[in-house]
Amino acid sequence: MSKDKPSKPQPTPEPVLSSWWAPFGEHLEHERRCSSYTVRNYRAAFEDFYRWLASSGLWARGIGSLGPREIRDFVIEAQRRYGRRTLHNHVSGLRALCKFWMRKGRLKVNPFSAAPLPKLEKRLPQFLTEEQVKTLLASPQRLLEAGGCDAFTAWRDRLAMELLYGAGLRVSELVGLDHGAVDLDEGVARVMGKGRKERVCPLGKVACAVLRKFRGEFAPRTGPSDPVLCNADGGRMTVRAVQLMFKRHLGVAGLPLDLTPHKLRHSYATHLLNAGADLRIVQELLGHSHLVTTQVYTHVSIARLKDVYAKAHPRA
Repeated sequence: MSKDKPSKPQPTPEPVLSSWWAPFGEHLEHERRCSSYTVRNYRAAFEDFYRWLASSGLWARGIGSLGPREIRDFVIEAQRRYGRRTLHNHVSGLRALCKFWMRKGRLKVNPFSAAPLPKLEKRLPQFLTEEQVKTLLASPQRLLEAGGCDAFTAWRDRLAMELLYGAGLRVSELVGLDHGAVDLDEGVARVMGKGRKERVCPLGKVACAVLRKFRGEFAPRTGPSDPVLCNADGGRMTVRAVQLMFKRHLGVAGLPLDLTPHKLRHSYATHLLNAGADLRIVQELLGHSHLVTTQVYTHVSIARLKDVYAKAHPRA
C-alpha cells in the first residue's frame, strides 16, 4: 500500500462529526475564511485521527485525556501511511481543532502543541525557464493550426496560461475570477486569495490583449459575475479541468508531464526576482501573508546564479 492512500477507511459516525467536527468546520469556513481545500484536508485529518483513537481504544477516554505519549504514538503510526508533508498538514489541522475547543472550554490543554514531527526535506519550487514558458504559451496556437482544437479552446487555454504566468495566480484564483473583477483599462484584476484575502494583481500587456480577444470574440457571456475562464456554454471551469488542459499543452510543448499549473506561479515569482524585483513587492503580488514564504524563491534565484557561475567562470 502506497503512502497517502489509506485503503477503504470506515466512515466516521455522524454523532462524532456533528459534535467535534461540524462547529470547527463552520469556524474554518465563516470566521477564518479558509479555502474549501483547507477545510477538506482538515476534516480528513480529524477523521483519520478519530479512526486511530477508536482502533486504539482511546476515543472513549476523550481527546482531553491524551498526553505526549499518545500523540507520539499517533505520529509514529501515521508516518507509515502518510508522507512527511501530509503529516505536518494533518497535525496542523488537529492543533487548530484543539485550539478551537480550548477557546470553547471543551479542552483544557492542546495535546498537539508540542507534537514530535519528522523534519521536512527542503525542496526548492520547480519552475520553467523563460524559453520553456514561451514554448508552453505557444502550444494552443500550434494545436489550433494542427487541427487539434477549435478557436474557442485555443484562445481560452492560452488565456488561462497567460493569467497564471502573467499575474502569478493560483489555479483556484484563476477559476474564481469574474469579468467584473478585471479592469482592462488599468490592466489589473481584484483577486480573492487564500483566507478570502483580496489583492490587486497587474495582468501584463500580453494577458490583457489575450483577454480582450477572448472576451470580444469567444466568451459566451461577459457580465460582471460571469467567469473569465469558461466552457463553451459559459459555465465556470473547474480546477481539475485546468489541470488536465495544462497537461495536454505540456505534451504539445514537449515538457515534463509531471509539471502542474502552479509551476507557472513559481516561474512568475522566480523570473521577477531574477530580473531584480524587490522581494517585498513579489510578496504582495503573490498574496503571501509572511515574507518567509516568498523567500524560498530567492534560494531558487541564488541557486541559478551559482549554476551559471560554475559553468561560466574560469576559476569556478
